[in-house]
Amino acid sequence: MSKSGVFAHFGSREDLQMAVLDEAGVRFVDHVLRPALKHPRGLARLRAILEAWYDWVRQSEGSCLLLSAASEYDDRPGPLRDRLVAHDLRWRQEIARAITLAVETGELAGDTDPDQMAFELYALALIVHHDAGLFGFDTAADRGRRAMERLFRSYAPSAIAPDA
Repeated sequence: MSKSGVFAHFGSREDLQMAVLDEAGVRFVDHVLRPALKHPRGLARLRAILEAWYDWVRQSEGSCLLLSAASEYDDRPGPLRDRLVAHDLRWRQEIARAITLAVETGELAGDTDPDQMAFELYALALIVHHDAGLFGFDTAADRGRRAMERLFRSYAPSAIAPDA
């Protein structure tokens, strides 16, 4: 397809960029979230989400379009940044929802702040992405898994029941 044909189809460069972001978002959810939903609610599902997210890093060979776009547009007001923020917020809500389900199953403490824990899990995925390119995927993913398990332990319900 010619360049003019592409622009004629999308109307503008910005419309094309938004369509690409939306497609990347769909592919990310299809690769990371949808398979994890087959796992039981709780830590098994959270682990599956993180494992698939780490695999996304491996599949994208160090270049995630969504992260690259976030780096480029994080300080540029406008529709592209707004679209990126919307995708990111939806993803964080999905992670927080999985965390809430793990609280409901009793696998995480009742006072767990789902938004805070989602932030921390997101941070782990970002460092796995970063380190995979510099130090290799296997090393980065192994460190990410160890950090994930440590984080899960830090949010575990207390073994000692409070006095009534």
